[in-house]
Amino acid sequence: MNERRRRRPLIPVVPVIPVIPVLATTAATALALATLSACSTSTAADGAAGKFDVVASFYPMAFLAEQIGGSHVHVTSLTTPGQEPHDLEISAKQIVDIEKSDAVLYLKNLQPSVDTAVSQSGVRTKIDAASLTSMEEHGNEVGGHAATHDTSKNTESTGLDPHIWLDPVRYAQVAAGVGKAFEKADPDHAADYKKNTAALVEKLGALNTQFKEGLADTRTKVFITTHAAFGYLAERYGLTEEAINGLDPESEPSAARVKELETMAKADGVSTVFYETLVSDKTAKTIAGDAGLKTDVLDPIEGITKKSRGTDYFAVQEANLKALRTALGSK
Repeated sequence: MNERRRRRPLIPVVPVIPVIPVLATTAATALALATLSACSTSTAADGAAGKFDVVASFYPMAFLAEQIGGSHVHVTSLTTPGQEPHDLEISAKQIVDIEKSDAVLYLKNLQPSVDTAVSQSGVRTKIDAASLTSMEEHGNEVGGHAATHDTSKNTESTGLDPHIWLDPVRYAQVAAGVGKAFEKADPDHAADYKKNTAALVEKLGALNTQFKEGLADTRTKVFITTHAAFGYLAERYGLTEEAINGLDPESEPSAARVKELETMAKADGVSTVFYETLVSDKTAKTIAGDAGLKTDVLDPIEGITKKSRGTDYFAVQEANLKALRTALGSK
């Protein structure tokens, strides 16, 4: 039912590109580009002269780099808008971009091809967001408010959940770590990085307060998603996420799981099945139709596109909060 294409093996074979020959053949081109205005942000090589060059693995990492780095950084994202991050396969050119950058910011275990490319690169500053906060194993049920008849948590496998950025508190912890890494790698602008980091952490704190207050008093505490991207958010605000496919969005829900969700939805007063912006809504609409439920978007913010309900992380998170308040019957 899910239309995502199947992931590659967890440890993909990524060709090791000889970096020195590539750099030698592109030296003349780089010299010519230095005389042009830096109007493109498509590659690390296009960065403005004198700026701290950061390659980010996907949108949540790029957003942090931009917010913390401000005018001192040039940020390149390996994942293009609209591309499903899990499906990213690093190109030879992107391997060179990583090698030529001042820093790479990524989330280990989310994009295997990125992990391999970073581990093989000689880039001086490697910032793994997963090492800057705590991570947990989650299955297709996270939280303890679902009806007791739902036994799926005992039958579905679990895995390390990478979606830390959807919890404003954990995301703030990552931001603080990234800020310190920027200060160390580019000490000439350390004061600005420190200031920008503090402002971002404060803004994330305010977002946390919005979620905490906005979800404190609701008719139900249970929501259904197409796959388990919102476990940290559910735990943070006393909710229960019931995912159709668990952490693996490639898997097909069993007939027993679909039946459980329908039974649970009636018992817990669930009104809505949420789906994502970067994937098909077919699965959500099929299950919602069978159970007499509505569908709506709950965005995991893996990328910003024209379909996104906002132009940046904060705007989309506020849209997510609004959608949850409606679905949960906020009072």
